[in-house]
Amino acid sequence: MRLDRLRNFALALKQTSVVKQWGECLVFKVAGKMFLILALDGEVIDGVVFKCTPEEFDELTEIDGIAQAPYCAKRMWVRVSDLDALPEKALQKRITCSYDLVVAKLSKKIQATLV
Repeated sequence: MRLDRLRNFALALKQTSVVKQWGECLVFKVAGKMFLILALDGEVIDGVVFKCTPEEFDELTEIDGIAQAPYCAKRMWVRVSDLDALPEKALQKRITCSYDLVVAKLSKKIQATLV
């Protein structure tokens, strides 16, 4: 059930698309840029990966069940392997922040289409 809620939450963000990549991963993108990965084991979430600031990275990785995301930019992406580590509302807030960080790096022209 949580998979459906997280998928629907992420897809509700403006101009978000989702593709299946790297085996069993749902990769959410805005304007072609990744902001969220849901690693799956069948229909169960095996991990959630999102972008964060370096300050948030330090805060988040102090929580059991959250670590640096493998294969992603150091100190900019975290992986939540234990979904109990963050309540659902806090996870949604982090996903929104990840989306905002990615949007901020897009060109002004593309950003204007997201308003």
